[in-house]
Amino acid sequence: MVGNVAVGGDAPIAVQSMTNTETCDVAATVAQITALQDVGADIVRVSVPSMDAAEAFGKIRQQVNIPLVADIHFDYKIALRVAELGVDCLRINPGNIGREDRVRAVVESARDHGIPIRIGVNAGSLEKDLQKKYGEPTPEALVESAMRNIDHLDRLNFPDFKVSLKASDVFMTVHAYRQLASQIEQPLHLGITEAGGLRSGSVKSAIGLGMLLAEGIGDTIRVSLAADPIEEIRVGFDILKSLKIRNKGINLIACPSCSRQQFDVISTVNALEARLEDILEPMDVAVIGCVVNGPGEAKVADIGLTGGEPNLLYVDGKPSHKVDNETMVDELEREIRARIARQQQVNHPEKIIPIKEIS
Repeated sequence: MVGNVAVGGDAPIAVQSMTNTETCDVAATVAQITALQDVGADIVRVSVPSMDAAEAFGKIRQQVNIPLVADIHFDYKIALRVAELGVDCLRINPGNIGREDRVRAVVESARDHGIPIRIGVNAGSLEKDLQKKYGEPTPEALVESAMRNIDHLDRLNFPDFKVSLKASDVFMTVHAYRQLASQIEQPLHLGITEAGGLRSGSVKSAIGLGMLLAEGIGDTIRVSLAADPIEEIRVGFDILKSLKIRNKGINLIACPSCSRQQFDVISTVNALEARLEDILEPMDVAVIGCVVNGPGEAKVADIGLTGGEPNLLYVDGKPSHKVDNETMVDELEREIRARIARQQQVNHPEKIIPIKEIS
């Protein structure tokens, strides 16, 4: 358990990100964590590189209710302090904490506070002797580093941990996770580290994480992008949605458009994506520009729009009404929000959704 989020076993794959604000700037960090939570993040990691940052972390912890992981290196006293301040998970490498007594102090504190540990192995920070042994980062080097850190926790009889083995190379990462998955039972935190910018990093992450998740490997994911952390959450859920592992938010089924289109598909989809970012309820929405594939896609979607003369809106697989190009985005948004409101009233009849919120 990371706070109230189960990781591993039959639990849903948790999606997480990491703040990139200065941790000592409490207001900015709280604002970013809140924004990540608003787009569906299950867990947020915060870097805590100093004791001042640890004290700031305590203030942050008081202002947000999402599970928080503290990212800590070298100074074991920081780990002890954030444990006292309510952290939900410690991201450490026992090997770089130092002496055995310091590792033991951290583990005992984690045990006393019911806090799990994440062992985080990264190709860019392998131990010097492993760099010398292997010459360069390899899957075997990553796994050996992980097993060293796992041995620390095993000696202290602390099984409540998860492990990540991250590299920027997709195949190195995939091979390392495959090897480790066959050796331990603990949950695995997946990620392609330093994957790149929004577009290239998303592609790398989708390929690497997709390969592993499709094999049943992985329990929580972080898409590492040189971009707004909010995009990491969105891409993470898009990966899970594409694999039909976890469904959250609007699944837009849209054609690439061609000369048969009866409306501007690309601008319509862009407008819908911008308007519907706040929706976390799962829903399939088809936007197809012509009558060749449009009716077929619309009939199997929750809401569907097919171009034609006239354009036709489908609701729950059945033709509903005609829409013109000028008002179609408004009509689609209205129907989507109305359907969500109806579903919420079925699932939670005690909650009444005011009409003004969906009109």
